[in-house]
Amino acid sequence: MDASTTAALFCLVVAIADGDTLTCLTDSREQVKVRLAEIDAPERKQAFGTRSRQSLGELCHEKRAEIRVVDRDRYGRTVARVNCAGVDANAEQVRRGMAWVYDRYARDKTLYRLQDEARGAGRGLWADKQAMAPWEWRQSRRN
Repeated sequence: MDASTTAALFCLVVAIADGDTLTCLTDSREQVKVRLAEIDAPERKQAFGTRSRQSLGELCHEKRAEIRVVDRDRYGRTVARVNCAGVDANAEQVRRGMAWVYDRYARDKTLYRLQDEARGAGRGLWADKQAMAPWEWRQSRRN
């Protein structure tokens, strides 16, 4: 699949790796690993990592998804906006407080409003006053 494709890919979500990565099966039985664009969810071993994964599972697991490809990442995953059963999973993960807006890659500025609302309401990871962005957490593990 070409990363520059603008047409949507439709598939069935068969696995959830974490709060921003899933695997889906196309109608032609091709497995596609998808990284949700513009957001970054807590890592599995990070606070709220398991809850974030569960949240994405509630939104998408075993549901039909529309994948709008944005790019391909350095791990070969398709980077996309994902709509599961009519719900924008990228935005919903942020709204639920289960992911940060990934400043480095964010194009959809409405995600910041959702993040501010979640933070203000203390939803999800924002209940932790010391919440650490995943990119900072990964950096701290490397050091």
